[in-house]
Parts: sequence; structure tokens; C-alpha cells
Amino acid sequence: MSSTILVVEDEPAIQELIAVNLSFAGHKVLRAFDADQAQTLIRAELPDLILLDWMLPGTSGLAMARKLRNDERTRAVPVIMLTAKGSEQDKVDGLEAGADDYITKPFSPRELVARLKAVLRRATPVDSESPIEIGGLLLDPVSHRVTIDGKPAEMGPTEYRLLQFFMTHQERAYTRSQLLDQVWGGNVYVEERTVDVHIRRLRKALGEAYENLVQTVRGTGYRFSSKS
Repeated sequence: MSSTILVVEDEPAIQELIAVNLSFAGHKVLRAFDADQAQTLIRAELPDLILLDWMLPGTSGLAMARKLRNDERTRAVPVIMLTAKGSEQDKVDGLEAGADDYITKPFSPRELVARLKAVLRRATPVDSESPIEIGGLLLDPVSHRVTIDGKPAEMGPTEYRLLQFFMTHQERAYTRSQLLDQVWGGNVYVEERTVDVHIRRLRKALGEAYENLVQTVRGTGYRFSSKS
């Protein structure tokens, strides 16, 4: 399926390599060399996914990712960070800034296309259309929205998928590996530590009233339960 991909990369050779491979895979490619150009393109056409380099002139990719997540229009757009930074903490920083995946340079075009396909698949799941409600927490698969006590809850697409899985599979403990298989679609590139980052982001989005629904099961993983 063809998607519109915004590539925000300031190195011309890398940008060209990415654009050629994505175009060959059937996607429409928008290009920007910095955050300002990217915002101009986003205002004109909302992309289906954003490939965002960490090191950009002016505003960093990390700062831009946070801005995208704080903007209602772009909150649900998946973001993949591209960076030469490969430490575990750098990956955690990127994920906590709002990225849905993280690719370390150098990478193969084949890997890039596979990771992009996996993120797009997660962002557009085929699910039941029936709303799910627990107390004042409501998830509506049709509008792809979550409300808490009637007010919109701010969360990214991965947190939405994680919450949807939890709300439809309550009272059972899942390992990080099982959650990766169920929520991330068995994408072998995603590390188990990624689950912990998104759990923290989901709890933050749920707020004090509902964060305790996502429970840590020591020695196993996580469980979604309204019971203490």
C-alpha cells in the first residue's frame, strides 16, 4: 500500500538514498533538510509517517519529535528516528521524545523499508469497531480516540495500540516478548526495553486516575487490571 513519507534529513546523500528506495517501494516521498522545512510541508500535506534525523541544523530531531507529539494534528503520525547515536540511553531518549521506532546509522535500505512497513502496519490495524469502556476510560476504534472522563487523552499511536490490546485482554500477565509480538506485530528489530518506555508513556497519558490499571508483574511483565 502506498503511503506518503516525510524524510527530514540534512545530509543530501542519505536523503537521496532514502527517497529513492522509498519511491521504488511505491511510496510518495516528501523531503526536508530541517525542522522548519518539515513543518511547512506538514502544514500543506499531513504525511502517513515521518522519518526524522536526530541531528538537524537549528531545531534538533528530538525537539521536533516532542513538538509533533504535542500537536493535536500530528500526534497520531508515526515517527521513526534516524541517528548515528546508538547507545541504549540514546534509544530511550528518542522513544520517550515520541518516536515509535529507532534506526541507527548506517542502515541497509532493505531494513529501513521493512521497519517502515512494520510501523505503518501497527498504526493502521484492523480491529473490532465496538468501543471499549472501563469506568471513565473510553477507547473508540472507529474514531481512533481515547477519552478520560469525557476529555480527550493525548497519546501516540503505539500507546494507543498498547492500550487497545490491554483493554481487550484484561486480567492476564504478558511478558515483554509477548507484548512485542501482539502490539508490535512480531517485528524482530524492536528491543524488549522498548516496551518499558511505551508503558511509561501510556501511564503518563492515562494520568493519576487510571495509570494504576497498567500493573507491573514482577518477574513476568505487565497486566491490565481494575483490581488492586
